[in-house]
Formats: sequence, C-alpha cells, structure tokens
Amino acid sequence: MKQINLEEFFHKKKDDFSFSMLTNSSTLKDKNISHFLNRPGLALAGYFERFSHNRIQILGETEISYLQSLEAEVLFDRVKELFVYDIPCFIVAKGLSIPALVIDQANEYNIAILSSRLSTENLSYALRKYLDSLYAPTIAFHSTLVSVYGVGILITGSSGIGKSELALDLVERGHRLVTDDLVRIDLLNDVLIGRREKEIGYFMEIRGVGVIDVERMFGIQAVRAKKQIDIQVELIPWKENTHHGQVGNEGSFNMILEKKIQVIYLPVAPGKNVSMIFETIAMNHILKLYGYDAGSVYTQKLSDEIIRNSRINKELRK
Repeated sequence: MKQINLEEFFHKKKDDFSFSMLTNSSTLKDKNISHFLNRPGLALAGYFERFSHNRIQILGETEISYLQSLEAEVLFDRVKELFVYDIPCFIVAKGLSIPALVIDQANEYNIAILSSRLSTENLSYALRKYLDSLYAPTIAFHSTLVSVYGVGILITGSSGIGKSELALDLVERGHRLVTDDLVRIDLLNDVLIGRREKEIGYFMEIRGVGVIDVERMFGIQAVRAKKQIDIQVELIPWKENTHHGQVGNEGSFNMILEKKIQVIYLPVAPGKNVSMIFETIAMNHILKLYGYDAGSVYTQKLSDEIIRNSRINKELRK
C-alpha cells in the first residue's frame, strides 16, 4: 500500500495548503499519513468509541471554539486523554488560534500540529483531492493514449504494429496526444484516468525517423496532461481468410484495475484508413452517451422488416 511520510508531505505541499508549523519540527519525524481525514469533535468531548485516530485530524472553527471554551484543568485532561492515541497530525484551518496548552502537550507527546490559512471547507476538499490521487490504485500500460473528439482511447497492440504512427496521424488530423509508449492509469472515483508515467514532455519515437517532440511540432493544442479512458482499441494484424467480426465488438470488455472497459479488436493492414475508423469509433461512442445506439436501431429495423415480410407472405398465401 502506498504511504507518504508526514515530513515529506509538509514540505512538498506547504505552499499549496498554506501550511505553517505550530509544534516543533521534530514532531514530523517518523510518521505516515493515511488516505482519509477526520473531524475529532466527539473525541474532544470525551467520546472515543469510534475515534479514527490514525487519520489526519482537521480542526475547524467549531473544534477550536470548543477548546477555547474549556477551563484550563478540563482542557488539560481532555487533551491528555486524546494525545495517548497514535495520531499522525492535526491541521488547524483558517489560521485560527489554538490554546498554548494544546501545543505544549502536542510537543510532549510528539504529535504534529499544522496551521493552514485555507477555510475548513477548502482545506478538506483540497486534501481529499490530493490524497485520493496519491492513494489511487495505479498501473502502467505499454500503450498509447489519445483524445479523439474528447473521447479517451487507449491504443494497445504488439510492438511495431503502428500505435505511435496512428497517434501521430490523429494529432495531425486535429486530435490530442496524452502519452505514447507508456501510460500510467489511475482509478479515481471509479473512473480510469490516464497520464504520462514520467513528466518529461510529449515525446514520441517514430520508426525510421527517430524521436520527435509533439508539443513543439504541433503546438500546445495538440497535447493534454491527462484524460479519462473511455474505450480500449487493440490493434491486431490483418489475416487473409480470417473472420475478424464487425468493428465495435460490442460484447468485448477488458478489466483494468477491476474496472470494466469496452475493448475493440481492430485488424490493421497496409492502406487501411485506421485514423478515420478511430474517429468513427469516437463519434459512435458519443452518440451512445446521448442514447443512440446504431447497432440496436439497425437490429430493430431489420427485425421489423422480417416481421412485415412474413405478414405479406401470409396474406399472399391466402
């Protein structure tokens, strides 16, 4: 399971979350943060039955106001009872002032308290978004990812079958490259998101030509940083006297990070306009999102025609 060290988290995201330290820097040492957040209101009131102590604890205006309302002796007892738990850190929202007694006890128990200038709502949202991305299930695919009419198409196939050349042709036709050769796929909120595995630019290797920079060659409008993956298209060699089926393969699906995704097996051969087929696949997908399925409509019309002809034949036999 992925983990990030609290000290690394603080220094890496200090500017993004407007962090500052309220406790000693040593309280950041040897701590990991988990995927989830917690508001410890009930724990501050003395109820620990369902206290999620191993999460980042967010202290908003309600929690701080409650702490400030307590008498010194009661506050000391409550904090001492709270700090016996192995808590990774507290984050105080809105730059609110926290009682000095709490900070002193946190230093004694080696529990970090950070302050953020962000509001409680904005801080919680930004942290959840960051942690969701950080802890998302991830896999790397040897493939190419393009955006065609806004549809994310993952191009797979054996080495040398022409994935990069196809992507280059699509870019030349006005579509966008996300990444070539190696795609990092994250499962975020039940959606597959593809992006570059390494942030080294939008380079592509074309056999016989060498390495090209797609962003420099076609402009910033020809690339994008990430894209939801809607369809997988597997390029397969065309073989004579072999039935490849119709383009679409409606019943074919693949599992990526336990998420089902439609896969189309597309035979390729010299002289075949694969880019145009990809555009057709993307437009057909968009039509389906709007509720129109050409295959179903065609099947229904064919069925209606068969029934109509059957009735006519019965009438003629009478």
